[in-house]
This record gives sequence, structure tokens and C-alpha cells, in this order.
Amino acid sequence: MTAVLNPYLRDQPRQAIVRTRCGSRITVDTRDLIQRYIYIFGAWEPHMTRWLRSRLQPGDTFVDVGANIGYFSLLASQLVGRGGNVVAIEASPRFHQALLANAGLNASSSVRAVNAAVSDDREKLLFTLASSSNMGANSMVPYTGTVESAFEVVAQPLPDLLTSAEIAGARVIKIDVEGAEGRVVRGMAPLLSKLRSDAEITIEVTPKRMEQLGDSVEELLSTMRDHGFHMYRLANDYAAESYPAALAGAGTVPMRWRRPVVGECDLVFSRTEAETLA
Repeated sequence: MTAVLNPYLRDQPRQAIVRTRCGSRITVDTRDLIQRYIYIFGAWEPHMTRWLRSRLQPGDTFVDVGANIGYFSLLASQLVGRGGNVVAIEASPRFHQALLANAGLNASSSVRAVNAAVSDDREKLLFTLASSSNMGANSMVPYTGTVESAFEVVAQPLPDLLTSAEIAGARVIKIDVEGAEGRVVRGMAPLLSKLRSDAEITIEVTPKRMEQLGDSVEELLSTMRDHGFHMYRLANDYAAESYPAALAGAGTVPMRWRRPVVGECDLVFSRTEAETLA
């Protein structure tokens, strides 16, 4: 059924307010991949969702770099409570407005939304989008095909966008920036030594896109190793057919990863040294 419903909702879109499995209310347009999955399944990236629920506690701080419409930021807001903080950083003005609206829909007072890009220097960047069927693919990686939309936004290193209290309190930093993760990590290197001892960082790594920006996965991994972080890999499958099993809890524990990182994947960096990051 999912194999039929997924393309149907892309081509015959619905606009609705849906409640996620975690209890958040989110306005969606099913033309977009992420919003369509939330509409169908009540969740996005089930393994990441479950892992975050195991990490964040009341009073924690969550930093969401590449927050999109706010799915993970809203989840984190529930988990950290009124005494915690969520910093939702999103480059797209359109998604930033959607994030603000969704935060308001949930009365999420702990969310601080920032409309900015994150890089290793302060600069103005051009982002392009090829298709509204996957609006989360807004990227600064050069694109030679037909562009559906584009926008410019000022980028800053992550330490410049956070307060000292947010840096000191960060339990989890999530980075999902469509190829710019090398620049984000290079720019955030000065704050790594200031994080709490149990801080963990999850990064969606896209080696081919990184190469197009002149970055390498090895530099990113070296930066994290130099600051005492060990690497784990968290399962992720974007195929709609994988969601029922993922939602049932199959394969959700980050596993220690010692092999080369050659394809797109979700990595978790932690100072905990083990074979599984339970």
C-alpha cells in the first residue's frame, strides 16, 4: 500500500495539520518528501527519532543545525521541557517561517529559531533547490541542472550563533546540511572542547557532496577524533517500504564504525567508547 500511497500523495498533494507519533502537531504539504512521510507514518527518520528520545532529558539543550520545518526540534522541545533549550537553525527563509509556525502550534516556548546558514566563516551563500518534491535538499553545493528556486543567506560559524550557556548545556548537536557538513564541523571545532563530557554530535555525512565543496570526510573525522570523539553509525533508510520495520524498533542502536565512510550515512560521535552506543 505504501508503494502506491507515497507517489500518489506526491502528485496529488494534501495540506493538513498532523500529529506525529511523538505528539507534536505539524503542518504538512505532501509534495515534499519529509512532510509526506510525516503525513503517512507520523515520523521522519525513525531510528534517529528513537535515539534522540533515549538521549535527551529535562533541562538539556539540543542544537538542530538544518532544522527544516522543525520535526526534530519539536521532538526535542518535548523531551527537554520548559527548563531546557532547543536552538533550531535553518537557512531557508521558507522553512524558518514554517518552523516558527509549528513551534507556535505546539506552544514550544523552549525553541529559539534562527534563520541562518552555518559554515566555517561569515559569508553570504547561495542555496538552490532542484525540486519541491524534496525541499529538504536545499543546498549550497553547486548544481548545473534546472533550478526551481534559490535564495541567499548569511552564514556564520556555529559558535557565533550560540550563547555560552547553550554551548555549555548542549547534550546533542544534530547536523544535517546537505553537503556542507565539512564546513560546519571546521567552524565548530573551537567549541568542541567546551562541551559537556557526555555531549554527542550526530552528522548526516554525504561524501560526494562534500567533495564538490572541496571538503573531505577524513578531515571531518580527524577533527572529531582530535577532540576525543569516537564514531558510531546509526541505521537509516529513506525508502518508504523500510518504515514499518523501523517504526517497530529494528536496528536502532548506533554501532561502532571503524571502516571508511564512503556513502551517505548518519554518524554519531560520542566520547563514550564501546561497541554499541546504548
